[in-house]
Amino acid sequence: MTKVKLDHTHARDLLRGMIRIRRFEEKCYELYTQEKIRGFLHLYDGEEAVAVGISAALEPRDRVVSTYREHGHTLARGMRMESALAEMYGKATGCAGGRGGSMHLFDAETNLYGGNAIVGGGLPLAVGLGLGDHMQGQDRVTVCFFGDGALAEGEFHEAMNLAALWKLPVLFVLENNLYAMGTAVARVQANPDFTPRAASYGMPAESVDGNDVVAVEAAARRLVEAARAGGGPQFLECRTYRTRPHSMFDAEKYRDKAEVAEWRKRSPITRFQSWLLDNGLMHFEEVDAIEAEVEAQLKNAVAACEQAPWEPVEDLARHVVAETRPATPEPLLPDTLTDSTYRDCCRAAITEAMLHDPSVFMMGEDIGAYGGCYAVSMGLLKEFGPDRIRDTPLSESAFTGAGIGAAVVGMRPIVEIMTVNFSLLALDQILNTAATIRHMSGGQFGVPLVIRMATGAGRQLAAQHSHSLEAFFAHIPGLRVVAPATLEDARGMLATALEDPDPVIVLEHVMLYNMAGKIAANAGAVDIDRAVIRRPGRDVTMISWSYSLWKALEAAAVLARYGIEAEVIDLRSLRPLDDATIMASVSRTRRAVIVDEGWRSGSLSAEIAARVQEQCFFHLDAPVARVCSAEVPVPYPKHLETAALPQVADIVAAVRTLPGVAA
Repeated sequence: MTKVKLDHTHARDLLRGMIRIRRFEEKCYELYTQEKIRGFLHLYDGEEAVAVGISAALEPRDRVVSTYREHGHTLARGMRMESALAEMYGKATGCAGGRGGSMHLFDAETNLYGGNAIVGGGLPLAVGLGLGDHMQGQDRVTVCFFGDGALAEGEFHEAMNLAALWKLPVLFVLENNLYAMGTAVARVQANPDFTPRAASYGMPAESVDGNDVVAVEAAARRLVEAARAGGGPQFLECRTYRTRPHSMFDAEKYRDKAEVAEWRKRSPITRFQSWLLDNGLMHFEEVDAIEAEVEAQLKNAVAACEQAPWEPVEDLARHVVAETRPATPEPLLPDTLTDSTYRDCCRAAITEAMLHDPSVFMMGEDIGAYGGCYAVSMGLLKEFGPDRIRDTPLSESAFTGAGIGAAVVGMRPIVEIMTVNFSLLALDQILNTAATIRHMSGGQFGVPLVIRMATGAGRQLAAQHSHSLEAFFAHIPGLRVVAPATLEDARGMLATALEDPDPVIVLEHVMLYNMAGKIAANAGAVDIDRAVIRRPGRDVTMISWSYSLWKALEAAAVLARYGIEAEVIDLRSLRPLDDATIMASVSRTRRAVIVDEGWRSGSLSAEIAARVQEQCFFHLDAPVARVCSAEVPVPYPKHLETAALPQVADIVAAVRTLPGVAA
């Protein structure tokens, strides 16, 4: 059994660590009442033994993922008071430049990967950090803190299963403080015995008195050593209690004052300090010296924060995406043409990327033995093996989050979400983690991740498998969204996306996979920033993307028979939009029609139309027209599906009804 060597120095460090957290939290409470700190503030009073005990068992190289109640974790990990406090002030000298605030403390120097305001949201990220280290042969352990409320979230079970399946070096630390916000555990958990949940995944699990810092450290050392030695993920429940309200907005009507008072008597600081004094391991003078030392640190930290500068408003747009990106790929002189399909081009792009870069790997549902729902990954498992072609459970949130974590620590994951519909199950990780980490960390961490997904309608897959949700993703700052419509783009966009320092969503339309044609044998990386004019014209600009591009081109051919020359733009990039190409074309043709398979209301076409009217109003000879899907769930019957989606005849009619267009 692992024991803690409790010599005088170590005992002093443990006590000092807990006092440091307690006094910091008391100061934060005071500063909040003075309105120096704003937003949600979740104090850690009463739980200090967990943070200090766990941190004592870690090496500097190990990684930590926290919760919104994270101050204790960060201070125990070694963050300077000034750095943490300045972040809460929102000052530029904060650990994340003031971008994250109390709930999002990031620090690359101490391997802190931030708190997470979403309950359970950090669990998949921790799995990904462990996965990245495992694949790179790194001797690191990732610790993931979470509260008892997270055990009711699906992400908990998804993350536990994935970590156990892949035997990842992750220590899951449950801080069971008996309340999920204002609801007692016993009221919302059918079985409040939590360790069997870990055991159900074949994961070693322990439960410990979370107010006993020595017991916490001893348990943590055993489990960290086991994880580091290749024993896979470990689970530790620390039974504790927060003696402060859930947050500063909490009136605390849900628990009795006598209950709180009783737990205060069991405070980990009082308990450990009394034991040290009673056993002669420390003296009152030493305790007083620690208190004075901490008080001086706090005083200096507050003074520094008061004088610290605010980030200039001019820097508002910093750290949304990387400040530098790879150069635009140079087009190659076409080689001999070969026969191919859109599907084959997607597969060739993945193959080339994995051959070129050992950090590239792919994971998703049924991508291995099955070969992918749309057969894109057929044969890749045999070529690259199960470590780089990873079949995942049906747990979109967990494996997407795992891809995020692996990307943060140096891997280049390709995450395949089977269909865009399933991406809604991963939207928390895409929106709240992938798209925000760079911003919340003040640029310390980026997410070079590619997420591929099949999208669109036309195969009679009915309402739940026929969505065009590109507007959802194009709405989110921090993401790059592309839609390859041609063989060349299906072949070349992935390479460019994998070089991007930020997360890229690649939308592949289901109706394109079987599209056949000729492509240069040496086709390679292509630009993912700019739109392309696929057909020049003078009378009207048609703006489209993905499968709708081909309908627009067919409509342009029909219009030509009426003497109407339509210019057809393939957007390719949906976020960011290439305004320059769009506006230059509309300024020439003086008319615009947007073809969008999404629903009209709140659509990408609405955004494009707004931009055209804002930037080209005085060039327009007609209102901007839109051809969109009917505002109904996509039906199953073929004739109704056809009626619901934009068709060539609809596009032709929209153009011919524009004022001033030749009849």
